[in-house]
Amino acid sequence: MKHPENLFKRALMEGKTQFGMWAALADAYVTELLATAGFDWIVIDNEHAPNDVRSSLSQLQALAGYPTHPIVRPAKNDAAVIKQFLDLGAQTLILPMIDTAEQAADVVAATRYPPGGIRGVGSALARASRWNMVDGYFTNASHELCVIVQVESVIGIENLDAIANVSGVDGVFFGPADLSASMGLKGDPSELIVRQAVCRGIKLVRRMGKAAGVLASDRVHADEYLSAGANLIAIGTDTGLLSRAASDLVASYKRPPDFATPSTRGGY
Repeated sequence: MKHPENLFKRALMEGKTQFGMWAALADAYVTELLATAGFDWIVIDNEHAPNDVRSSLSQLQALAGYPTHPIVRPAKNDAAVIKQFLDLGAQTLILPMIDTAEQAADVVAATRYPPGGIRGVGSALARASRWNMVDGYFTNASHELCVIVQVESVIGIENLDAIANVSGVDGVFFGPADLSASMGLKGDPSELIVRQAVCRGIKLVRRMGKAAGVLASDRVHADEYLSAGANLIAIGTDTGLLSRAASDLVASYKRPPDFATPSTRGGY
């Protein structure tokens, strides 16, 4: 059996812009529906959404029949957790809260089999290898893995050059909401100083030949980041889409004085 090719990684390496969606409703039926919309990628979020290993597996399976590439975001940078998601068949991971090059190197090591890393060997039990039916999986797995680290703090921005320079890091994804909180701005990613920091970061990462991404549900901000060179853009969340559509529907029939349309200012 042939090893599944990571076309998403190839597209990033070629500099192609990839537009995606954040999936936080933790439901395979919803995630599969989103795949029919034409997104290049969908993040199965385990950090801020009620996902776990089994719900992530269900969503990976639901997306398997679509050209939309599944990305998994673990709750934290943990080798054991990373191992589980890789064994489930995730080929692209976004790792949150990376502040140093050492942490980035730990992420890469967790995705590689020894001697190049510390990933535990259990391919006979793993969907990723199709239960050892994929020819040469153990040898070739790392070639099809895409590692994206999230920089979302002042410390991370200060260490960005070193983080992006880590071998095996394919891209850096900026988190404006957490970055703004780190700056003491109460988690408002729309602040000019936050956007400027992200734009500078995007330009630096792209100059180093790596992918640079960000979540920007506001079209004006998304265009700003695209102009800076971002080629990995999350343009919305499933929770945001559903909440706004439901609110707009109700508002089209009635709008009581205390009715408030959900804000789009937050990073999620």
